Amino acid sequence: MPFQKIHAEKLSQAVVHQIEQLILRGILNPGERLPAERDLAEQLAVSRPSLRTAISDLQDSGLLVSRAGAGIFVADVLGNAFSPALVRLFESHDEAVFDYIRFRRDLEGLAAERAAKYASDTDLRVIQTLYDKMGSAHSKSNSQDEARLDAEFHLSIIEASHNVVMLHMMRSMYDLLKKGVFYNRQMMFKHRVTRSNLLEQHSAINSALQARKASAARAAVEAHLDYVEQMLNEQKVTQRHEAIAQQRYASEKRRG
Repeated sequence: MPFQKIHAEKLSQAVVHQIEQLILRGILNPGERLPAERDLAEQLAVSRPSLRTAISDLQDSGLLVSRAGAGIFVADVLGNAFSPALVRLFESHDEAVFDYIRFRRDLEGLAAERAAKYASDTDLRVIQTLYDKMGSAHSKSNSQDEARLDAEFHLSIIEASHNVVMLHMMRSMYDLLKKGVFYNRQMMFKHRVTRSNLLEQHSAINSALQARKASAARAAVEAHLDYVEQMLNEQKVTQRHEAIAQQRYASEKRRG
């Protein structure tokens, strides 16, 4: 007969499974500290020895790391998505910037379409909350906050698409963006007209999602990222022209 005896799952393995799921779903993020052992054991309703065994297994698998005197943290699993050599290539070639934007356009368009169909009401409230925060930052002309909230808004849409592979892939890409590997997001929010256009575009994305209009949500994301590409193109042309003008100016000064 094909049947086998059923063995109850060890408590430590149940803990491992739950923490793995929280990391996989993006609920526990890289660098996030776990609660103290006593508190976590109480929250999970398991003994501390069972919890220690689970934590040890997760450390062995590379998902958790211990920092002396600080506690247990989620490992920086996203940091390994791209090799240092590839990151250096991204930084030194302009074409990577535009390939990155087009990659985002395709994947985030799909994510927005999925989010409009599959997001829970709570997912949509998170997206709305982040959009409202963007509006507040816009009124204060805070380019740093606007850039940060821009990333969080887009990631909340990817989270709402409920595809964990897409989530971790895009979080990895946004991690490089935060470090300025592709372009400086804050520069996008320096000019008043650009800032207003970006807010209007995020409004269109948010409105389509809140109305659960899948095709409109995808189109709004694609239009937004087309605009970002256009602005970066113009910025690079301006920078080239300025560099040439500086050379001419220096030459004229030498001539007296």
